[in-house]
Amino acid sequence: MNPAASPSAKPPARTPAEPSPARFTHPLSRAIAATRPAFLLVTLVACALGLAIAHGSGVHLEPLSAVLSVLLALVAHAAGNVINDYHDRDADRLNTGRLYPFTGGSRFIQNGVLSARQTALLGYGLLAAVIPGGLWLAWIAGPGLLAIGAGGLLVAWAYSAPPLNLAGRGLGELCIVTAWLLVVAGTDYVQRGAFSALPFAAGLSYALLVANLLYINQFPDHAGDAAAGKRTLVVRLGPQTAKWGYLLIALLAYGWLVLMVGRGLLPQKASAAAFTLVLSFNAAKRLIDHAEEAAELAPAIGQTIAAACLHGLILTAVLALADWPGGH
Repeated sequence: MNPAASPSAKPPARTPAEPSPARFTHPLSRAIAATRPAFLLVTLVACALGLAIAHGSGVHLEPLSAVLSVLLALVAHAAGNVINDYHDRDADRLNTGRLYPFTGGSRFIQNGVLSARQTALLGYGLLAAVIPGGLWLAWIAGPGLLAIGAGGLLVAWAYSAPPLNLAGRGLGELCIVTAWLLVVAGTDYVQRGAFSALPFAAGLSYALLVANLLYINQFPDHAGDAAAGKRTLVVRLGPQTAKWGYLLIALLAYGWLVLMVGRGLLPQKASAAAFTLVLSFNAAKRLIDHAEEAAELAPAIGQTIAAACLHGLILTAVLALADWPGGH
């Protein structure tokens, strides 16, 4: 392993891309940037997929509730990001093998842009802000949304926060799959006003690919995580064993998609989303070749992001427009 990746090594100089107090002088811009807004794209795609499923099922989309459900999902994800920064501040401080901006947190606490207390107030404030809008949506859409919303908020908190700290117990991937399935299902429920199996049939492959983004990000971070006592799957298994997990998750995602199409639960055209396996498999090959070389993993992380987002967007287009068993 590269000695620079060791938590005991001297921290590298801050790269120009990392945040600094001089770059974020306005409180609003500082707060927005602290949420890691670029990563909210995966939630936006999940919301689009949920709306497409409802529309493809013949449900008339109500614009106000649709927009509000998307905004609340984005705020909940932003809250989870900031809460993660707060509770992972020790692991992020020890993380010298990070690939900013992909891994190692936002660096706002470590670089002095926000204090730990300010970060906690922002994260938990955003989480609390979701509740009034969620209650209003549940009032107009149905009480089932309360269960979906409560589940989402619980995962956003329990992912990083003690005493559960599920990511630190090797359950981060399960949290991610659950959270993004709930986003798809919740967005659909707001429009449909009832539970349906369709969001789970259509959304699981996407949620698994989003989980692979978390998974591959753990490789550059594993030394700092281990030093801070954070027992992710990559820490528990070690990079050389854990590297095969990425391929397994990808195979599960594409296998699920093929199964749903084969059983007629999704339209044949949905199989077009499987073309993103080229990106996933290229990323898997690079990870297998460079599991302990953090600096070599940036292209694989980029391909993982592209695979998830393109997969979700293709499914969105197909399910919104195609004739399928769950549709019109």
